[in-house]
Amino acid sequence: MDIQITGRNVTVNEGLKERVDSRLGPVLEDYPRVESCHVVLSHEKYRFTAEVIVQGRDKLREVAQETTDDLYASIDAAAEKIDKQLRKSREKMIEKHHERQRLADVEAEPEA
Repeated sequence: MDIQITGRNVTVNEGLKERVDSRLGPVLEDYPRVESCHVVLSHEKYRFTAEVIVQGRDKLREVAQETTDDLYASIDAAAEKIDKQLRKSREKMIEKHHERQRLADVEAEPEA
């Protein structure tokens, strides 16, 4: 998957690209519904912010934002947040599917 990286008041060099790919690549491989990922890195005064926006099928849209005094720490924390959000989204989808299946099974049972 192609991860788009945008820098606001930050020069996006090869080191940052590699860090984002190494942190988000394995996370996004686990979720086949994800179609696109956009990372926005910004710098204001002494704060660095990493924002990860993930979009996919079935109205999937998750956003994780983290602000610290170190850009690499912000990237790591945002990657962990997006992983948690995607995991929770997948669990909700699976539970909804199982619930729908249980209801269909109950309706299909013949009454005695």
